[in-house]
Amino acid sequence: MPQKLPPRNPSQTHRRKVVAARRVGVNTYCTSCGERRSEALIRGSNPIICAACQRSATEHRGVDKHHFAGKANNPATIPVPVNDHRAHLSVAQSDWPTATLINAQGSPLLAGAASVRGFIDTVLYLIERGLLWISDMLEKLDEFLLKKLGPQWWHGTEVERFAPKGKSSAKS
Repeated sequence: MPQKLPPRNPSQTHRRKVVAARRVGVNTYCTSCGERRSEALIRGSNPIICAACQRSATEHRGVDKHHFAGKANNPATIPVPVNDHRAHLSVAQSDWPTATLINAQGSPLLAGAASVRGFIDTVLYLIERGLLWISDMLEKLDEFLLKKLGPQWWHGTEVERFAPKGKSSAKS
């Protein structure tokens, strides 16, 4: 399971998770795919189902158009899987200052702030979903190779050129 980056506001994150869990039921999950993020589950569905499975069952797209800077600040959207949109990126936007997200007066400064915040949220999402699992996999593979081939298993292989310079350069 990939690691998660720490939330910006842990107490608000906890409150939001509790509220979302109450909405669909504590410790519930999608009976079709096992999705456990409360924000992605459909309230009142019986059996409990997530947004992605509901859309799949009704032959609708499983991708949402996410307004990365908030709809009030920029019309640009990016395609995001529906469950991630509901349970990750929209949740991240709820941590923003309300004035920035709503931008009632159309302030260009708040629109700029929203674009920066949206970019950061999107990059963090891509890091969590697209990169952290690779670190976990590489660490597990290194453990495996260490057990199978011993310390400095990379010596004499194509991987040796990636070894940090000055570290373990002498063969043991």
